[in-house]
Amino acid sequence: MPRFGRVLARCFAIQASWNYETMMGTGFGWSAEPALRSLEGGPGGARYREALARESRFFNAHPYLASLAIGAAIRAELDGENPARIEKLRAALCGPLGSVGDRLFWAAWLPACAALGLVLVALGLRGWGVVAFLVLYNALHVITRWWALRAGWEQGLHVGAALGAPLLRRAGAVATPAAALLVGLALPLLLGWQLGGLADALQWSLAAAPRGIVAGAVIGAIAVAAAIRFAAPRLTGSAVAAVVLALAWVVGRVWP
Repeated sequence: MPRFGRVLARCFAIQASWNYETMMGTGFGWSAEPALRSLEGGPGGARYREALARESRFFNAHPYLASLAIGAAIRAELDGENPARIEKLRAALCGPLGSVGDRLFWAAWLPACAALGLVLVALGLRGWGVVAFLVLYNALHVITRWWALRAGWEQGLHVGAALGAPLLRRAGAVATPAAALLVGLALPLLLGWQLGGLADALQWSLAAAPRGIVAGAVIGAIAVAAAIRFAAPRLTGSAVAAVVLALAWVVGRVWP
């Protein structure tokens, strides 16, 4: 892809001009613009102006996976595909990219990384919890943007096949159960951290933590994982949290 680095860098700011008329469409066009300069006539030429206007129209998807559509659209523009097919491609990708991205990042990876960071803080690792959250979350985030842009460019109009790529399947398979276990582990530990006082909590280690809270954390992790696996359609997040906290409190009271 021409000027791949510039396009990728701009993809990180795709939502900077978000608005209710074009959603992230303006950012989409701005991200694709460096590569569109390679069109016949160069910047300012008729094909460049038409392509840039077309790529700046309405578009809305998950911001990390939007790079997949950007790469595919750039490839289609440089290959001289029919403008109507390019517009249909952009419209068809909105729903799938939004759905896959929301499930992978907002519903799985973000809660998993946040829960892990909070667990580390509750166990006395202080700033390491923040570092762990930022590094783990953004590692997958950045890799996904880079992979999506390359996959879109390589696949062009056939980019739909990239949605079944091993990266997305494996990431989803790992992130969802990891989120369930880590959130279940974090809730009772954080409850104990809050109730135990900040000064004492920051001196905890897993070995020194009260056995009742540790046991509650383990049971909480199992309970959340089981709830998401077997009863997710009938449970809300607040209901799961209430059940886990109740279990942690009961175990903490009865555990010797």
